[in-house]
Amino acid sequence: MGQSSSIAAGQGCYELRFQSLFNARCGFVFPCDAQGKVAIDELCDRRRDNYLYARAMVGRELATPTILPVA
Repeated sequence: MGQSSSIAAGQGCYELRFQSLFNARCGFVFPCDAQGKVAIDELCDRRRDNYLYARAMVGRELATPTILPVA
């Protein structure tokens, strides 16, 4: 199993959460593995754009992301 396959297999077990610095009810959540790696190639175009936006806005509009297990 390659690295991208192992990441994809672990998707859904964890989520990478980017919380808004200004509104506690806003933010972005993406499926990831235990290390916080998002399988970006498997995201649809809109989610991929949102992920890239969220990464770029850390420290400006969004807090450093946290890795949380999916309940």
